Amino acid sequence: MPFVVTENCIRCKYTDCVEVCPVDCFHEGPNFLVIDPVECIDCTLCEPECPANAIFPEDDVPAGQEHFIQLNAELSQVWPVITTRKDPPADAAEWDGKPDKLQFLER
Repeated sequence: MPFVVTENCIRCKYTDCVEVCPVDCFHEGPNFLVIDPVECIDCTLCEPECPANAIFPEDDVPAGQEHFIQLNAELSQVWPVITTRKDPPADAAEWDGKPDKLQFLER
């Protein structure tokens, strides 16, 4: 069962999770990260590393965010792999926890 990056990552895009991934399954977009469900080996290492608490096992994705399962699968096929931590956006803390961020997703 792969892990899924959900809405709270949008505009936060902390990358602490990518350094612990043993199979390089994270992909980076302009203001969001996704996990390739085919590459993810369900190692559980990334989930506790996410400062925004935006990573969940597929079966535990919060209600109303199930569409992020397909979004991760789709965007992981077009966005490049990211393997090293980067500084988060300057305003990441301001966006952490804000609701309804899907409208701000940049593709």
